[in-house]
Amino acid sequence: MNLKRIQTGRVASNRTHQPPAFTLIELVVVLLMVALLGLTLVPGVAKSRPNTKAIQCQNNLRQFTAAWAMYSADYNDRVANNYGIDQTIQAITAKLFDNWVNNVMDWTASASTEDRSITNIAWVTGGVLGKYLGSVTSVYQCPSDKYLSPLQLAAGWSGRLRSISMNSTFGRFSTGSDPTAFGLNWGNQQYVQYLKQARVPKPARTWLVIDEHPDSINDGYFLNTPDSTSWGDIPSSLHNGGCSLSFTDGHTELKRWQSPTSYYPVQFSYPVTRNFDILGRADYAWFLSRTGWVSASTGQGMFGY
Repeated sequence: MNLKRIQTGRVASNRTHQPPAFTLIELVVVLLMVALLGLTLVPGVAKSRPNTKAIQCQNNLRQFTAAWAMYSADYNDRVANNYGIDQTIQAITAKLFDNWVNNVMDWTASASTEDRSITNIAWVTGGVLGKYLGSVTSVYQCPSDKYLSPLQLAAGWSGRLRSISMNSTFGRFSTGSDPTAFGLNWGNQQYVQYLKQARVPKPARTWLVIDEHPDSINDGYFLNTPDSTSWGDIPSSLHNGGCSLSFTDGHTELKRWQSPTSYYPVQFSYPVTRNFDILGRADYAWFLSRTGWVSASTGQGMFGY
């Protein structure tokens, strides 16, 4: 037997096969494909993940809702007042400060009570929720809403105090004999008004406060008629096309609107709203189903609530 021949054959059969290396052209093609994939995925990831300001905004709303609930617990389950423009100004002028927030947002910068209320910290912290928030005013403000009008910038203002509004189905609208005194919604009297927390049938499905569009916000009372074909009070869209809401059970949500009929650029005046398209109607249906509309005559939830 030829030992040398056997050993040579054994060595040859155990030799590891080495695959050919990438050529320069192949490597460039791979890198270009990776870069293209990154450009495709990153915008989608960015839109699907809440940013830091959105998280901070929801933390603010969570803190606010806890204060609102503590106030209610101290007042025999009664919820805070939720005034309109004139009623809020009257509460300030009379030094009652008995609204959930004592200011009215605008884009002007005069010496009027309304304009002074935009930046008056004492009027806000002196309100019914002030002591429950430790006189902290940042919870009323979305960190993405830093808008000031040219008039306000010229006056040297550093910011407006509030960018949130309360669901119109909560609280008294005034101290008079308006429909809310009888447990009916001020703007839509065929529906129930919640004057006590215990009346809310679905706390986890009933929003309490919402980020409102900077051009739309005035009083703290966020109202839309259920059969409307466009937004009345307009929700914010500052978080990648969406806004934050808190619910009466204490949780918060970030709702991204699907339709361009649900978001508008800030232009320092109330925008001309567009009638809902198909996606806009879906946006509005989502909103209505979480607003807490209950028929005053039948006690039944309405619009998917």
